[in-house]
Amino acid sequence: MPSTKIVRRVYKPILFVVCALPLLWLVAGIAEQYGHPIAGITLGADPLAKLLHELGLWSLRFLIFTLCITPLRFTLGWPWLQHFRRMLGLYAFTYVLLHFLTWLVLDQTFDWSNIVHDIAKRPFITIGFAAFVLLIPLAITSTNKMMRRLGKRWQQLHRLVYVIVLLGVWHFYWQVKKDVREPLVYFAIIAFLLGWRVWHARVRAQQASAASVARQR
Repeated sequence: MPSTKIVRRVYKPILFVVCALPLLWLVAGIAEQYGHPIAGITLGADPLAKLLHELGLWSLRFLIFTLCITPLRFTLGWPWLQHFRRMLGLYAFTYVLLHFLTWLVLDQTFDWSNIVHDIAKRPFITIGFAAFVLLIPLAITSTNKMMRRLGKRWQQLHRLVYVIVLLGVWHFYWQVKKDVREPLVYFAIIAFLLGWRVWHARVRAQQASAASVARQR
């Protein structure tokens, strides 16, 4: 098992760079639109739609990666994986924030009447906006200081991630309209991860109950 120092000084910087690669790819695609091609990377015929799609998709992926940490930690017996959960969660928030700002600034061009209309009248935008709003307090309270200040309430608050990831995949499902295979794959992964948590919680409760009975004998 790697030491905490190795995890923080080697593994976490590597993960930070890897998580930034999709964003760097999109930046290269944007540069191509302004006549500065980088390694032939392009966003295609509709760069704005591609940018919105990729930012939203990576937001959902990073939320799923975050949920994978705990099952992998227990299944593989690698407690050091816990050090990556905060970074993955913050990357999820970064990508969803950029997704929202791209929609707000480039797609809607600050047309507030149309923005309010879209949020209120278009269900997939309503759900996506709700997921974004719910993710904000999780990002704000992700520091060690906030964890200590909130105590047990911190864990209760951060269980919102289960609601957020479900809203995210729902937003994706309604957006694609026709070919729903990809969002259904993500939904299946999320359902498995949530099912694992229910099973694990029951196992731990049974173990705690058995230990309590053993102590009383």
